[in-house]
Amino acid sequence: MHSNTQQALIIVTSHDRLGSTGRKTGFYYDEMAVPYWALVDAGLEVHLASIAGGVAPADPGSLGSADDRPPAVTRFLADADAVEKIHNTRRIDDIDPDRYSVVFLPGGHGTMWDFPESQALATVIGRAYDNGAVIGAVCHGPAGLVAARRADGRPLVEGLRVNSFTNAEEAAVGLTEIVPFLLESRLRELGGRFESAPNFQPKAVRDGRLITGQNPASAPLVAEEMLRALAILRRR
Repeated sequence: MHSNTQQALIIVTSHDRLGSTGRKTGFYYDEMAVPYWALVDAGLEVHLASIAGGVAPADPGSLGSADDRPPAVTRFLADADAVEKIHNTRRIDDIDPDRYSVVFLPGGHGTMWDFPESQALATVIGRAYDNGAVIGAVCHGPAGLVAARRADGRPLVEGLRVNSFTNAEEAAVGLTEIVPFLLESRLRELGGRFESAPNFQPKAVRDGRLITGQNPASAPLVAEEMLRALAILRRR
């Protein structure tokens, strides 16, 4: 660690189109903002990165209108420092994974295109995990786990209990044929022990230092479990 304050890294997608539909996507605001504030309020220094760096695209549907926004999103948008971070994200290629106690991957459908293709992201996640960091992901964020490997070359998720946006949820939102692959299926193929709740119900799974959640409603649970896992590490 480069400072006495523990550091956390949140990595969002840079991809802003849903396949060839012409529809906009990006990261899901709620899934980023809820864990962001949980980590900040727990005393961590939180950095924001993305695959390409610079301004990160938000899924327009995740912003809502000012009067029905989740409190964490309202708080984020009202915080100049936070907004500056999301408008000026660090490029994943420039990230030193050895600095971070926590690495978190919010979802948004954009992740399905650029997360699995980024070797730099796979390296950051694998190295951070091997270093003993807590790794969290929610909804489509676990797309960032599919290319990650441990030091011995095995898939990061192999043999671990995992969760993500499910095949049934993808079908329910009508995007089964649009996404490049089905995340639940891929995690299972990699040897993940997939667990899920009924469609759009909150669910988070913690297996050691890996915490994964199912959908936007699961972001608070994932944040809680990440802090719980971090507390266990601090006691060691």
